[in-house]
Amino acid sequence: MHNHKKLFLMILSLVFGGLVFSATCSAQMNDSKDKASMQSVTGCLQKGDEAGGVTITGTDGKVWELHSKKVDLTEHVGHTVTVTGSITKESKETEDKMESSEKKESSGKQYGDLKVHSLKMVSDSCK
Repeated sequence: MHNHKKLFLMILSLVFGGLVFSATCSAQMNDSKDKASMQSVTGCLQKGDEAGGVTITGTDGKVWELHSKKVDLTEHVGHTVTVTGSITKESKETEDKMESSEKKESSGKQYGDLKVHSLKMVSDSCK
């Protein structure tokens, strides 16, 4: 009977170890996906066409519509900043509704949506 208990504990520890290893690998894969979709953009913050909307145009000419619950972007309108965040993909329905205003904001240039995690002040004016 003692051997059955040992065998049971050995199998249980292998299963538990496999679950921990699997969870660790999964978390590492999610971290690398998050890092891969992170974007930093430096430019002048502009007021967007939508209420409370803020945009930034990067040095490559791409216009980003910015969103954040962590950072008050509106207090930096007219400042040159570097924002870092994750690229977001809007749902098809939301994308269709926002497409015309985003096209207007970007003046026909390439645009994207960025969920801002941090903001670094470069200058208190846009030059």
